[in-house]
Amino acid sequence: MGDFRVEKDTMGEVKVPAAALWAAQTQRAVENFPISGLRFDRPFLRALGLIKWAAAEANLELKYLDPKVAEAIMQAAKEVADGEWDAEFPLDIYQTGSGTSTNMNANEVIGARANILLGGKLGEKGKVHANDHVNFGQSSNDVIPAAIHVAALTSLENELLPALKTLQKALEAKAKEFDPLVKTGRTHLQDATPIRLGQEFSGYASQVEHGMRRIEGLRRHLSELAIGGTAVGTGLNAHPKLAAMICERLTKATGIKFVEAENHFEAQAAQDALVEASGALKTVAVSMIKISNDLRILSMGPRAGLQEITLPALQPGSSIMPGKVNPVILEMVNQVCAQVIGNDVTITIGGQTIGLDLATMMPVMYHNLSQSIHLMTNASHVWVEKCISGITANVEHLKRQSELSTAIVTRLNPVIGYEKAAEIAKESFKTGKTIKELVVEKGYLTKEKAEELLDPYSMTVQSEKYVASGGG
Repeated sequence: MGDFRVEKDTMGEVKVPAAALWAAQTQRAVENFPISGLRFDRPFLRALGLIKWAAAEANLELKYLDPKVAEAIMQAAKEVADGEWDAEFPLDIYQTGSGTSTNMNANEVIGARANILLGGKLGEKGKVHANDHVNFGQSSNDVIPAAIHVAALTSLENELLPALKTLQKALEAKAKEFDPLVKTGRTHLQDATPIRLGQEFSGYASQVEHGMRRIEGLRRHLSELAIGGTAVGTGLNAHPKLAAMICERLTKATGIKFVEAENHFEAQAAQDALVEASGALKTVAVSMIKISNDLRILSMGPRAGLQEITLPALQPGSSIMPGKVNPVILEMVNQVCAQVIGNDVTITIGGQTIGLDLATMMPVMYHNLSQSIHLMTNASHVWVEKCISGITANVEHLKRQSELSTAIVTRLNPVIGYEKAAEIAKESFKTGKTIKELVVEKGYLTKEKAEELLDPYSMTVQSEKYVASGGG
């Protein structure tokens, strides 16, 4: 037999690598889908192992499995959950849209390992059967969507939300550091009334915080699991209590509350929760691009741009221009977010694919969602560590630009009127004289009043006293 052994399934004999724990159905899928080299990731395999463990323990309690068989399945499934057998899951993401091949991959690996634990030999028929025991009370059609929800919510809770919290805190710290620094505000990329650099950064921090709230809102629907619905949502061959028992065990194992789906037909026929989750990630990605692009503009230079802030210099930026340094971290962030937005398109298409009583693009939907989570997690950490934490403000430049801005004349609207204020702004731009100089020169304000009203910092705070006294 050499490096292969012969396994049988309902379709006949198949050659399987001699040392592999998987059997015929997995091998058929290996041969049928040599597409991308992309595999299900660790969070998914952990979730899959936990579900098989929880199902075996629940079926033992319900007296559907022999105690020895159940205990062996539980140990093997825990080993899968812990990552001991990741190499035994060779199947491509681009496979049957239900993920049936991957569910059978798990059943075969856990079944083979359980038989070895009971004293059997690999390739020999033992006490544990992949379908009859490991998959008892389950179907690929409820196992795979349940594993997707467990994996996705676990990754969001344990990876992305903490990473975004770190990002939000870093931006918030910069907002506090830069709060005293007045600069020229800009709308339409043109000069506008003064704003504090810290206020701009507080807006960035708030964007991230709002994104975190959006992701936290995903808990309600991702926590619902399709398990217990079996083939089409009717629960055929599953005990009525099985789903709740599995969810209870998954909750204890993960520390995240999971519940049985409100409607099993929705949970299996559609994947709206994944579409919603991807939409939230896309929104956060758009926020990250906005922040990243703003930082690129603010740091343009070092001579011919705004150069209001300076980013940490990390690496040479050109193979031909000596001394050039580029905003490489921000460019990385933009690329990551572009991928997240692209992933969302695939997930959106997957959510609307015709499948009647079963969603049939689940593997690629999960892969893209998981990739988005992991990319954004890693990008957020690197962004904080190598960019945001090291940003410095160019204080004198900010001060000089804010004092020269013609937009500060807006403060005089309630005092001298819009028309006169507009004339002064134009004259200031043509002559190079400051707004303060011109209003005093024309006799509109005393020097003292001009100093008081045209102080750029005072324009960045609410001033009820000014509005009342100015007749505005």
